[in-house]
Amino acid sequence: MNYNRTDHIKTPEEYLPIPGAAEAVARLKRHGWVVVVVSNQSGLARGLFSQEALAAIMAKMQAVLAAAGGGADAVYYCPHAPEAGCDCRKPAPGLLLQAAREHALDLGRSYFVGDKASDIECGRAAGLRTVLVETGLPEERPDPAVIRADHQARDLAGAVAWILQERDRQWA
Repeated sequence: MNYNRTDHIKTPEEYLPIPGAAEAVARLKRHGWVVVVVSNQSGLARGLFSQEALAAIMAKMQAVLAAAGGGADAVYYCPHAPEAGCDCRKPAPGLLLQAAREHALDLGRSYFVGDKASDIECGRAAGLRTVLVETGLPEERPDPAVIRADHQARDLAGAVAWILQERDRQWA
């Protein structure tokens, strides 16, 4: 939904939405989908930003989504450093499983969209269909010979179009 930075997004001003992403989320919401955001935020553990700064960044994200007619139903994040070994840091599926419990989500009929190898691994580990979007940092994309998503899309709008087409084809 936003451009990634190698040095982390540390302030609301550094949060830059990808054009068309908020509209894609709004399209999902218009079709009755629950939208959950799951994010690794190791910058908290590393002291790069505070809980207050993260809350402000997430508030900006929600404002951008709301302005387009959408919004996330829930936001989950892992605050731990990569070496912490927790079950909530992607690629571990802990946060997806928590979201499923708290929002009565059927993971077998759900999709996970991401731009990193850890996103695709996380979605697969939780039993979701996965979509790789090409909007992330190139060095974080998975090697397709090792990790393969169910679908690959140029951006979130393309991912949403495919998800809605799949839903109509499979579950109509």
